[in-house]
Amino acid sequence: MATPSEIPDSVELKKLSPGSQIDVETKSRHYHIECLGGNAVRIHGHPEYCPMPVVAQFQGSIDNQGGVDAGLIERGMRLRFFILGEFPVTTSAVMDYHVECPC
Repeated sequence: MATPSEIPDSVELKKLSPGSQIDVETKSRHYHIECLGGNAVRIHGHPEYCPMPVVAQFQGSIDNQGGVDAGLIERGMRLRFFILGEFPVTTSAVMDYHVECPC
């Protein structure tokens, strides 16, 4: 069993296999992300923008100054993704995440 210090604070999407599933808990919502390859994802969890799974382009984690860690999901930072390639969505801060890779 991993101790809290052994659990990574971030995960890089491009290192995950297509079909990998990520459950992300933010301060205000719970998102489910399916990796499609590269920065393409299928995501749902926001009642207005993606109540049902939608294809989106994942940008990365955003800090309080607007800086982007491209392609990363990081605890304590907000996520940004683009629905339909142009509509930006920024989440509240990531509290936790869990990754499941396909067999």
